Amino acid sequence: MIAEAQGIRIRHRGYEPQVHPTAYVAPTATLVGDVRVGPRARVMYGAVLDAEGSRIEVGEAAVICENAVLRGSAVAGDQPVLLADHVFVGPHATLLGCEVGRCAYVATAATVLQCARLGAGSVVGVSALVHAGTVLPDEYFVPPHTVALDAPVRLLVPGDPGLAEAVRRVGFAQVAFGVDAEWTDRISRYEHIAEVRVAEFGTHADDEVLNLD
Repeated sequence: MIAEAQGIRIRHRGYEPQVHPTAYVAPTATLVGDVRVGPRARVMYGAVLDAEGSRIEVGEAAVICENAVLRGSAVAGDQPVLLADHVFVGPHATLLGCEVGRCAYVATAATVLQCARLGAGSVVGVSALVHAGTVLPDEYFVPPHTVALDAPVRLLVPGDPGLAEAVRRVGFAQVAFGVDAEWTDRISRYEHIAEVRVAEFGTHADDEVLNLD
């Protein structure tokens, strides 16, 4: 099947989305900035691919299902979203500044955070979280509703008494937003994070929708 490039395509920071002629982008999917959709890829209804100051690359025959969110960033260094060939991203999944190897499977409502790397053939189960900087080996399985952290990777379940300390050691605010604030000073930390996003997202004021007709 050869489908015309569709979706809502937005020029952001001077970059326009590029869609291979054999790819399909659903009419209500949104591509923002330096987004490159490869051959025979499928981006389904309601998905949002927002490159911000970085880029998003979707490999051949990759599938991004309904209402998934992929977002790059450059606020704490260049953090693109890179999907290799035959990657499957399930409905309502969230991928932020991460790299996903070929034939990996990210299930419904799963989340993969900044600087994480998923090996070829790895699986992130339903509603699981791969935390920032985590590295999954090839064909590694993250069970549903669990948290994967660190390299080498380890798994924790909600309610594990060591989970909060493990997350603290990730240093998520620093990795994702360049914010250096004490773990216990949540108000200050989240105030700084919000200010970072306010500045980053403020650049969308100059966006231009390319295909209104």
